[in-house]
Amino acid sequence: METARRGHVLIAADKFKGSLTAVQVAERVAAGLRRAAPGVATAALPVADGGDGTVAAVVAAGFERREVRVTGPVGNPVTAAYAMRGDTAVVEMAEASGLQRLPGGTPAPLTASTHGSGELLRAALDAGARTVVFGVGGSATTDGGAGMLAALGARFLDADGRELGPGGGALGALASVDLSGLDPRVGDGTVELVLASDVDNPLTGPSGAAAVYGPQKGATPQDVAVLDAALGRYAAVLERAVGPRAEGLAQAPGAGAAGGLGFAALLLGARFRAGIEVLLEAVGFEAELRRADLVITGEGSLDAQTLRGKAPAGVAAAAAAAGVPVVAVCGRLALSAEELRGAGIGRAYPLAAVEPDVARSIANAGPLLERVAEQLARDHLT
Repeated sequence: METARRGHVLIAADKFKGSLTAVQVAERVAAGLRRAAPGVATAALPVADGGDGTVAAVVAAGFERREVRVTGPVGNPVTAAYAMRGDTAVVEMAEASGLQRLPGGTPAPLTASTHGSGELLRAALDAGARTVVFGVGGSATTDGGAGMLAALGARFLDADGRELGPGGGALGALASVDLSGLDPRVGDGTVELVLASDVDNPLTGPSGAAAVYGPQKGATPQDVAVLDAALGRYAAVLERAVGPRAEGLAQAPGAGAAGGLGFAALLLGARFRAGIEVLLEAVGFEAELRRADLVITGEGSLDAQTLRGKAPAGVAAAAAAAGVPVVAVCGRLALSAEELRGAGIGRAYPLAAVEPDVARSIANAGPLLERVAEQLARDHLT
């Protein structure tokens, strides 16, 4: 077993969704390590993959948190945050249009809008951002980013010239789009826009935004069919309005991210990149990694989704490339030892090994994580 005896430990874990933020995960792991190995040196670098928790991760790394009042996914006002450092902004669409912003958690698959995400993006531009990392994930929406574009000045019209209502369902009646009022700072190359996502789905079809992620947002099979058809119409109308540079974007990797908001971002000239890669750069992971003898990563559930670009896989890949051993902590482990090794993770320490009852594990995640970290320290640091 690889160890980092009396070494420097870098804690670079994502949140345990529903129980601990990434910052809290790092704090609890560090506390457990210190109890079992009092002399160990630790550095905490909370990470995210572009979804919810992205702003918190970069703020922990030194970005400034800024708050603005925007429109929530069903029209409710919400206070959302973005982060700034110099002329670089990190905008997390879930802050404005995420599932956690639904009043009472009641889904609105046909009417939820990304309008607030556009307002959040505009606030970052108003603050002087020249580079915007747009983290997408955890959305409550399937509107193809139409709400975001509307907040930036686009108008979506039906056959009678009336503006459409919010949400993906309304796009089935889309006849034309007026982009003449679109904020000139987007799409003209003056601002670099990076689409940071952990999914590479296209906008439409069996692997598209509605089919794959719609049910997670409350969409019935009938809703999925309505949304997929509406998104197809939306893409066709926008391609006609924008011209050649929009051709094929609906099927481009990342177009289906965040209920199709990825498509709208690509239309504005965004570059699609794996969210964890972008975030590791933003938080200065490489510099911290050079000092590390062991990296501890993790998230709430280490499973098949982890291997498809989630934060722990990205952390492990970067550490493996630098020759630094990696172990992981998690709430639930659903990967074999072989799959873990294939991802660059030497061993995983699940809370379930200490507390098999899921409800109790979630409720007591902090203390349990400290106990798990103590065992990890005994295995690798003493």
